[in-house]
Amino acid sequence: MTAAPGETILIAADHAGFDLKQKLIDELGREGYKAEDLGAPAEKPDDDYPDYAHPLAHKISRGDAQRGILLCGSGIGVDIVANRYPHVRAALSWMPEIAELSRRHNNSNVLVIPSRFVSTDEAVEIMKRWLTTEFEGGRHERRVAKIDDAAEMGEADAGS
Repeated sequence: MTAAPGETILIAADHAGFDLKQKLIDELGREGYKAEDLGAPAEKPDDDYPDYAHPLAHKISRGDAQRGILLCGSGIGVDIVANRYPHVRAALSWMPEIAELSRRHNNSNVLVIPSRFVSTDEAVEIMKRWLTTEFEGGRHERRVAKIDDAAEMGEADAGS
């Protein structure tokens, strides 16, 4: 499901993504979305990315929100954390085309942006492309279902 203006988009970042998060929150508002800021509340170097990625991924996993955005320096840490949760399909996107494909083919519901590797303008374009791209369904639906099926089996059984 593509987010629609007026929909709440969760957003969180560690210290490395704090400034960019604030700019994306402003942009979400300009585009008509409601941003629910899950932190960090300030740019403090001792902020740890799992402290912000876990709550966002948990809310998405439970269905409390449809989509969210995570930021950290490389994007890798928050991506790993988020993808540990059932029904979360976090996609590390460093360019608009990757964000678009993550929606079209993988029905990603968490956008991950590497704040140290993209400019503000690039991050805004990545986010906009992700927010406005529809999931294609079809053959991709079968593949996404297999992701969720494996997640529900639990860590021990997922590799069998």
